[in-house]
Amino acid sequence: MNALKITALNLDISWKNKIENYEKIEQSFKNVEADILMLPEMFSTGFYMRPEEIADRNEETLIWMKQFAKHKNSVVCGSASIHEAGKFFNRFYFVEPNGNFSSYDKRHLFSYSGEDKKYSAGKERVIVSYKSWRILLQVCYDLRFPTFSRNNGDYDVILYVANWPKSRIDAWQTLLKARAIENQAYVFGLNRIGTDGNNLEYPESSYCFSADGAEISKTDNNIVSANLDLEKLQEFITKFPFLSDRDEFFYN
Repeated sequence: MNALKITALNLDISWKNKIENYEKIEQSFKNVEADILMLPEMFSTGFYMRPEEIADRNEETLIWMKQFAKHKNSVVCGSASIHEAGKFFNRFYFVEPNGNFSSYDKRHLFSYSGEDKKYSAGKERVIVSYKSWRILLQVCYDLRFPTFSRNNGDYDVILYVANWPKSRIDAWQTLLKARAIENQAYVFGLNRIGTDGNNLEYPESSYCFSADGAEISKTDNNIVSANLDLEKLQEFITKFPFLSDRDEFFYN
């Protein structure tokens, strides 16, 4: 129970084509076994700012995730565009093999692209408990806001799913590493690859960092994997109890 294997897919997302993306994922993970299978932000459609055209209205992506999680006997997680109660959300689903799931709605909407004009922001942090691990769910732009992800001793891992373009890729890598060091937690950041419908490029740039800032992930043919060790993490925090000196932050 102290070990956790996370395997993520550097997915070249087919623009606005859910079925094609589901099939790509199934094929890519065909021979992969892991505790958690991780997918990028808006993995079923791409980061598209006309949600009225592509948002799930009948939980189609969630239904597929439940089926795939059961088939693989693994958690399947990633975000999708969702329509609910007259609003649109960029929703991160964490789906367990037994069909149970948790969800987090992206809090920090990317105003530079107009996401805040189309989507509604989430209000709560979400920490999932799975196999003795406490996992904080975050989406892309959340990475730039460290107070929201501050470790209050209530999580062991942060998962970031993203569509983070080439022009700002240095910030992505630097901030992922910083979040791991400052929060004394594992941080796994998964970015998409390829070129999207807006002609934005996304280089291979997915990583997992340990609490000391060391990269522990390995990539093979767009499959990115990392083995996490809870006992080692706890030993590190005990040896270097920096979080005990942290400031307190409150969210509204």
